[in-house]
Amino acid sequence: MSQRKADTHIDIKLDLSELDITAAETKATYQEIKDYVLEKYGLKVSTLYISQVKTKCGIIERECYNKGEGKNRVPQCPKEKEDAIMDALKYFKMI
Repeated sequence: MSQRKADTHIDIKLDLSELDITAAETKATYQEIKDYVLEKYGLKVSTLYISQVKTKCGIIERECYNKGEGKNRVPQCPKEKEDAIMDALKYFKMI
């Protein structure tokens, strides 16, 4: 590389609206949802259950990099915990 000054330059205009994160991604973390459910309902919920409920609501999650291999059974979220997580998602205005 040389230390010469450029004779020409290019102006680039970027539309950053396409790169914006969704409203759901700017809201509560999994830990905040867990804390809310524990405080209000006295229930401990796992990130798996939160992810399942978010998927039901159409909140797109990233691909899980830590998938178990050879696991045939994935526990499903019980109804009472699902309702509590739904309430938390509404509280944090994610749905």
